[in-house]
Amino acid sequence: MGLLRFIPIKLTLFLVLGILVGFYLDISLIPSLITVLVSFSVLVFFYFGTKNTKSIGFGVFACATITCLGVLCISYAQPKNRFAHYTKNDFRGSHVWSVKVKEVLKANTFSDRYIVAVRHLDSLQVDGKLMLNIKKDSSQNLLKIDDELIVYAEIKSIRPALNPHQFDYADYMKKLGVYHEIRIQNSNYVLGKQASTTILGIAAKARNHIISKLESADFGKDELGVIKALLLGQRNDISEATYTNYKNAGAVHILAVSGLHIGIVLFILQFFLKPLELLPKGKTIKLITVVILLWGFAFLAGLSASVVRAVTMFSFVAYALYLNRPSNTFNILALSMFAILLFINPLLLFQVGFQMSYAAVFAIIWIYPLLQKSWFPKNIFIRKVWQLLAVSVAAQLGVLPVSLFYFHQFPGLFFISNLLVVPFLGLILGTGILIIMLSLFDFLPPFVVFAYDFMIKTMNAIIAWVAQQETFIFKNISFDIVQLCISYLLIICLVLALSKASFKKWAIFLSVVIGFQFWTFYTSYQNNEKDTLVLLHQNKNSILIYRQGDSAQVFSRDTITEEHRILSDYSIGERIDKIRFSKIQNSYTFTDKKILTLDSAVIYPPQLKKTDYLILTQSPKINLERVLDSVQPKYIIADGSNYKSYIKRWEQTCTQRNVPFHYTGRDGAFYFKQN
Repeated sequence: MGLLRFIPIKLTLFLVLGILVGFYLDISLIPSLITVLVSFSVLVFFYFGTKNTKSIGFGVFACATITCLGVLCISYAQPKNRFAHYTKNDFRGSHVWSVKVKEVLKANTFSDRYIVAVRHLDSLQVDGKLMLNIKKDSSQNLLKIDDELIVYAEIKSIRPALNPHQFDYADYMKKLGVYHEIRIQNSNYVLGKQASTTILGIAAKARNHIISKLESADFGKDELGVIKALLLGQRNDISEATYTNYKNAGAVHILAVSGLHIGIVLFILQFFLKPLELLPKGKTIKLITVVILLWGFAFLAGLSASVVRAVTMFSFVAYALYLNRPSNTFNILALSMFAILLFINPLLLFQVGFQMSYAAVFAIIWIYPLLQKSWFPKNIFIRKVWQLLAVSVAAQLGVLPVSLFYFHQFPGLFFISNLLVVPFLGLILGTGILIIMLSLFDFLPPFVVFAYDFMIKTMNAIIAWVAQQETFIFKNISFDIVQLCISYLLIICLVLALSKASFKKWAIFLSVVIGFQFWTFYTSYQNNEKDTLVLLHQNKNSILIYRQGDSAQVFSRDTITEEHRILSDYSIGERIDKIRFSKIQNSYTFTDKKILTLDSAVIYPPQLKKTDYLILTQSPKINLERVLDSVQPKYIIADGSNYKSYIKRWEQTCTQRNVPFHYTGRDGAFYFKQN
């Protein structure tokens, strides 16, 4: 592949390899530092010994050094590997924690949530990040970035996913460098009066000031939520219905200040600042001005991680445009990725937004020119429509495998929503920036507010119409990590074969197609061989699933449907096609194992002896010791429908009687063994 001739792309690929190796092998800081020093020393020896940078030995150790640098980079970025991290001390039990708010997260039904930086553990100066959950109270004001708190509390590990194929919030937070959380009431902290100010705090204050100005204008509620997301990266106020419409229409990227928005802002600036090129050193002045204004926009958007990433990437793109060498675009883009991962945060590599941004941009700069060459309509209107469609297709090809892997759905009418909205997104963003400036000077005419509100309302209506065409929304698509990798290989081989056809390229492409089919058949065969019984966790309900091949029978206490989130995640992950529903029963036989279910009615066959598994549901009022003597279970499982006080008492009894005890609310779903 011709792209691999570029040195920055090679460097970036090996840096990414090192980050992946360091993260998944969990290599600590000292060994990774030693390997970097050793590999770099050997590289220096090869350079001065051979004086030939094109030798195989020099190339091998150059790649090894960059890979080891990636390992060191991710090891240092992992908070637990730092010597001053709070986990290096005894943090069990309740302690006095001094923390500083770094990020305001979207609140859930029960609590307001924040990411806080740890400053002190009791009297010790430490660092690290925690998630702070404060129970909702309408009488209390929300915390702001840079607020400092003194909290006396016990930190706990963030609860991992309890059911198979469920979104693992603990793993998500781990990839943000957060391992524990604090849960408190509003009255359980002391707010510092003289908190130090950081640039993030200044940016957040600027954004909040702009939001207060916009809220005082006469925008509709839904329209204001979209405006905040479009211009300021604040998606917390978007209604669930509006967000779902954008997701189903394949236009959710419009609601995040990311690569698309920064790219549009860049080209708007390139257009309006073009007269600067007439000045002496005009191109250089224009480049500096564009980069400063891009970072100014990032500042107004609160300097969130996604915005900083996008502005960094397009600062490099602005430099590529300054050089006016299209062949350098890949180099510049790879260098931006290298810089972001090396100097800003290598953990960004594991975030979906980062992956989709770079996948989309790489696809656009590689595939879009090829689509342009394939057809050049003479009619200017048709040509512009074709250009826009080509950009949308290229971007969707880039993000399709990632989207299927994470979200398991594909909006078939994505090109319609993009065709109808994206051409006007520059106008929407440009007008929005103008409105922000006018509102800051308290000079925002009502007719401008009305016109912009109508513009956003029209965009929402178009998106809602596209989202209503449910026939074209392909949902519940099972897609694993192997299919993700093969799909990208398939796209690369197809583009190469179409761009410059040859027998070898088409043979490789067809081989990858066969490989994809083979993996699909293999996973289908594996699914048909599966025969499992699992008890899931859900509060106030009991869900038992017997899965045989591609069908499943769901036994539950309360009625649920296939659309239920827990069941939907399970059926997608396990590739289940047919589901039947039944009420949960008192006894089962799985292979040769006997299973007894005791609920609040406490009814079980008295003749049933030596049960293998005893499931306790609906908080049965029983003397567990008598039950143990009566049915002699080998294993006891309590699901999420039981009172926690009962569970604690049952666990103590099982510990005394040396009987294994499993609570789904702590230990996760329970798989019944066949042997």
